[in-house]
Amino acid sequence: MNARDEYTLDKARVRASFDRAARGYDAAAVLQKEVRARMLERLDYVRVRPQHILDAGCGTGHAARALEKRYPGSHVFALDIALQMLKITNAADAWWQRFFSNRRSAICADIEHLPLQEKSMDLVWSNLALQWCNDPDRAFGEMARVLKTDGLLMFSTFGPDTLKELREVSAADAKHIHVSRFIDLHDLGDALVRAGFSAPVMDAEHFTLTYDDVLGVMRDLQAIGARNAAQGRPRGLEGKGFLASLTARYEQFRRDGKLPATFEVIYGHAWKGAAAENARADGAHVIKVHRR
Repeated sequence: MNARDEYTLDKARVRASFDRAARGYDAAAVLQKEVRARMLERLDYVRVRPQHILDAGCGTGHAARALEKRYPGSHVFALDIALQMLKITNAADAWWQRFFSNRRSAICADIEHLPLQEKSMDLVWSNLALQWCNDPDRAFGEMARVLKTDGLLMFSTFGPDTLKELREVSAADAKHIHVSRFIDLHDLGDALVRAGFSAPVMDAEHFTLTYDDVLGVMRDLQAIGARNAAQGRPRGLEGKGFLASLTARYEQFRRDGKLPATFEVIYGHAWKGAAAENARADGAHVIKVHRR
């Protein structure tokens, strides 16, 4: 990716934002919880018995614990860029689980630079974390590298319609980036193929969260660590005039007394190498759902 690209993410800022948000993350991460549940349901449609699982971007560890439960005898590697998220993950375990269990390892690292051996994982799982990567080719390449042949990648991430209302109203400040760039479903599918994955299955759905005011939108984003980390972001505090203007422009979207914030969630799964068709449950299929 071009180093001068104003959408390039400052990974140090990303890490600091999630460290700061870790303690209160679960209370605010309503959408993340819902998407996680839907991803876990999708595992019902594939036949896998993974021994080694990577949760790439594990946050506070709910998926890692769910994957441990789903696949008895597996070892889950819970990886996150933010150390404080990993501390919350470990603290959430009962004392006896921390003392006796050796089925989970915590790793503080970047998805684009996985500190794992080649062909060491049977399943790579990533829930709403890939949008914090600068280069999908690099991220998928790393995931393919650590997956065994015929290993499964399952992920979710945000698509281009995410925060479209905020993107539109903040565009009046043409000098700065206020909303991250999110990658299209088809471009993600192409990146999967380039990384060596076969027969990727992709679909998307839309969620709309509602708020009383614009500050509610911003508070929720900050509470989950989703602060603006683009290189082209404003480097100082925005003036009162910009906030007042943004608030006024956002009002055009008010419906039934509430302001919407749209999130496009893209789901994908693919096999490394030759597609393992017999690993899919009979009659498995993916339906495109769009929620408004």
